[in-house]
Amino acid sequence: MNFQKILFVPIVILFCACGNGQVDKTKETESSAQENAKDDKKVIMFFGDSLTAGYGLDDESQAFPGVIQTKIDSLKLPYKVINAGVSGETSAGGLARIKWTLKKKIDIFVLELGANDGLRGTAVSQTTENLQAIITAVKTTYPKAKILLLGMQVPPSMGATYSGDFKDMYKQLADQNKIDLVPFLLDKVGGISKLNQADGIHPTAEGAKIVADNVWSVLKGEL
Repeated sequence: MNFQKILFVPIVILFCACGNGQVDKTKETESSAQENAKDDKKVIMFFGDSLTAGYGLDDESQAFPGVIQTKIDSLKLPYKVINAGVSGETSAGGLARIKWTLKKKIDIFVLELGANDGLRGTAVSQTTENLQAIITAVKTTYPKAKILLLGMQVPPSMGATYSGDFKDMYKQLADQNKIDLVPFLLDKVGGISKLNQADGIHPTAEGAKIVADNVWSVLKGEL
């Protein structure tokens, strides 16, 4: 994502041979049970841009969705995270890929898009239309799925009216669709140099932990 600084297993089934060269059926059964248990986990999909994808970090586990998976595992909650972030993604790009992305059954959908639209000066009405279409696609495909919207902001240099309308867009979408909202994803991270990479845009691993906390404060109520 290119924008200015803002105030923003597989299960491996263990085939253990006994002394006579036969498979230990007990351990095979245990492993199969573990595989089935993992398949029973509910799915949280994070759908977004480079902030979700973890641009510039050593691995995906350091991105905020990965940090949330670690927290979920530590609490022994029956959820697994799918990171569907694509660097540089716009709301239009997200809308173009939402249909095939939803081929994977989900229980919770976390939507993080719009920042790249804002920094390109895309009309707020167009971004709103795209985000609404994504939300509608999720609701239509999985009516019981919960949706969490992650709000973003653009710098004041984009103009007071535009930046204000852009910020308000997320609350309006959340209210209209009766879904939960994280008002500003990069709260306590955006604009703080030590928590961002050299580009001043993408959070460091430490910054991503704070971003994860911002999301978790609302997401935990959905689990």
